[in-house]
Amino acid sequence: MTKSSFKLVASACVAALLAGASAARAAEPVDLIIKGGTIYTGAEQAPFVGDVAIVGDKIVYVGAASAAYQAKHTIQAKGKIVAPGFIDAHTHPDSYIRSPDAAVRANAPWLTQGVSTIFIGVDGYGTPDVKDDFAKFEAEQVGTNLAAYVGFGAVRGRVLGQDARAPTAAELDQMKGLVRKGMCEGAIGLSAGLFYAPQSFATTEEVIAVAKEAGSRGGVYDTHQRDESSYTIGLLDSVREAIRIGKEAGMPVHFAHLKALGVDLQGQAPAVIKIIDDARAAGQDVTADQYPWLASGTSLDAALLPRWSVDGGYEALIKRLDDPATLAKIRAEMAENLRRRGGADSMLLTGADAPWTGKRLSEMAKIWNLDPLDAALRVIREAPKKTSVASFNMIDSDVDLIMKQPWVVTGSDGSNGHPRQYATFPEKYAVYVQKRKVITLANFIRHSTGLTADMFKLDHRGYLRAGYYADVVVFDPATYAPKADYVHPRELSVGVDALLVNGAPAIEAGKLTGARPGRALRHTPTGACS
Repeated sequence: MTKSSFKLVASACVAALLAGASAARAAEPVDLIIKGGTIYTGAEQAPFVGDVAIVGDKIVYVGAASAAYQAKHTIQAKGKIVAPGFIDAHTHPDSYIRSPDAAVRANAPWLTQGVSTIFIGVDGYGTPDVKDDFAKFEAEQVGTNLAAYVGFGAVRGRVLGQDARAPTAAELDQMKGLVRKGMCEGAIGLSAGLFYAPQSFATTEEVIAVAKEAGSRGGVYDTHQRDESSYTIGLLDSVREAIRIGKEAGMPVHFAHLKALGVDLQGQAPAVIKIIDDARAAGQDVTADQYPWLASGTSLDAALLPRWSVDGGYEALIKRLDDPATLAKIRAEMAENLRRRGGADSMLLTGADAPWTGKRLSEMAKIWNLDPLDAALRVIREAPKKTSVASFNMIDSDVDLIMKQPWVVTGSDGSNGHPRQYATFPEKYAVYVQKRKVITLANFIRHSTGLTADMFKLDHRGYLRAGYYADVVVFDPATYAPKADYVHPRELSVGVDALLVNGAPAIEAGKLTGARPGRALRHTPTGACS
C-alpha cells in the first residue's frame, strides 16, 4: 500500500468512527427536548437559539441545536422564550397550597405566570414546625416548589401570645429554641413583619437576639420592615434598623417588597437606595424584592388602626372600640393613617365575597351614609378576616428606580384580593419591559430566576444548566400577559406554553395539566443542630 493510499484508508476509518460516534450520540435517549427556542439561561449572558434536553428531573443539555438526542417528547419552541422557571421570593399562598382540594393545590395562579418556586412563611408568619409542614406538603403534593422561613411572629406568638410586652429571659430562650428548630428542619432563614402586631411590640434588641439563631445556621433575615411609610420610626430609620439587625445577627438582610409607601414618602426611593448601597459597599449582604404595582396590599386594620389598639388581639380591640373615650383616640390616629395612605378614595376594599368587595372605602362610606373612618370600623367589626385592601400610594419614579437596582429581584407578595397574586410576573414583563421599557427582557428573566436562586442559595435551581433541576418555562413573547386587575384580581395569566417543575409538565400546550410536582426545598443549616 502506498503512503497516499494509507492516508486515504486512515481518513476513511476516522470518518467512519466519527460517523459512528455521531450516530451513537443521535441515539442517546432523553425524556424531552425543547427545540429551537430563544434561550435565556438565567445567567448574565446573551440569549441564543437552541435546545434544552431533559432526563427525569434534570437538565442534561443546553446549547445549540443538536441531533445528538432522541426524545420521547418534543416541545417545538421556535419564536418562544425558554427560561428557568420563575422564582417568587415573597408569597402568601396558604389558601391554595393548604387547600383540601387537590386541584387547588396545583397552585394555578403561580403556574400560569411561569413560576415554579415560591417562598412561604414570610412577614414573620412561618411556622417553626418546618419538618412537619414540609412532610404534609410532600404527602399531599402541590404544584410549585416551596422554600420556607421560620417566622419571628409565629415564634413570638407561640411564647408571648398577642401581648405588648418584652419576653423574660426564659421566654427569650424559648423563642431562640423555636428559631433554631425551624432552621435545623430546613428553613432558609428568619422572616419578620415588624409592622404587624404583635411583632411590632418587639424591640430591635429582641429581634437581634432571636435572629442570631438563624444567622449562625446560614439563614437570611427577610423583613417586612417596621415602617415602610411614616407610621412610627419612619422609612429611612426603619431601613437602618433592618440593616443593623442583619449586621449584629451576622446574616444577610433581604427587604421584602421594598417601597416608599404613602403621600409623605413619595420620592424617597433614592434615599432608601443610598442607605442600602452604603451598607453593601461596607461589605454587608443586603438585597430586596419588589412587586411591579403602584398599589400596596394589606389588611384594613393594619393600614388604619394604631398598633396599641390591637394589643391582646381582636377581642381586646372590640372592647376598646366599645369604649367611647378610647374609640375617640383610635379614630384620631386612624384619621392620620388614612391621610398618609392617600385618603378614602385611594383604598380599594378587596376582601373576597363581601358586600364591599371591589369598592373604594369612599364608596362604602356613601352607601352606608357614614364617615369613611366609621365605614372602615364597620368593615373591621363585621368581617375581620375579609378586610384586605389595595392602597394606591406609590409613584412611578420610585418603583422604576427600585426595579433597576442590581440587588432587587421579583416578588409578588401575592395575597387574595390583589392582582399581584395572579399576575406579577406578566405584569412586570408587559408594563416594565414591553410598554415602558424600564428594564430589558434579559434583566426581567435574570432578576426572576438565577439572581434569586443565588441570593437564597437554592441548590441547582434558577438556571438552565446541565445537572440542574428541570424547572423550565416556555412562553410566547407576543401573548404573555396579565389578565387580572384591581377589580378582577383572580384572572389567570396567559401566554405560558409550557412549564416544567422538576421535569414534570405542569402546563402543556398552554393548558394546566393538573400535575402537582412541586418539592420542599430544604436549606442545609451551616451551624450546630444537636
